[in-house]
Amino acid sequence: MNSMGVRATLAVLLLFIATVKAAEGGVTFWREHFTMTCPENGTWYRKEDQIHVGQTYTEVYNGNSKGEYRCEYNDPKKTYYFFVKGKACENCFELDSFVVGLAIVVDVLGTAFVMMVIYRYTKKKYSAGPSQASKAPARPAGHHTGPPPPQPDYEPLNPHTRNNGAYDVVNRTG
Repeated sequence: MNSMGVRATLAVLLLFIATVKAAEGGVTFWREHFTMTCPENGTWYRKEDQIHVGQTYTEVYNGNSKGEYRCEYNDPKKTYYFFVKGKACENCFELDSFVVGLAIVVDVLGTAFVMMVIYRYTKKKYSAGPSQASKAPARPAGHHTGPPPPQPDYEPLNPHTRNNGAYDVVNRTG
């Protein structure tokens, strides 16, 4: 399964969870606004004042908007009560703990899967068992040459040509 398939599956799952939650009813915060959802179309009240008709009601959250709301509808006669109190800001949004936990589990499983794939492909590439050491190339018979001459870069230093500067001598004290 490629990464686009995983992303599409996760997106569908998250949308399904959000749809089920909205159908049940409740209060959700998004940045500076809150939205209340009633299971069916109804009339919204704050204290005794009618404020809206419909299934959802959205308002900007501030110190004056917190409190008790209710949604009433007739068929059958039901009333749902909502108490709104929270924190809202321009760059804030609510996270569901289930979604965060699911993201962590999917991340761990995905990482483990990638590690297994890498392990299996590297195992096949380098077979088990010791590798054979390469042999030195064969020399032509009859031509025996000695070791190569030493390179001048690696010759030992001549003590008579050394510099006797301040940092060239080790001073022993004590």
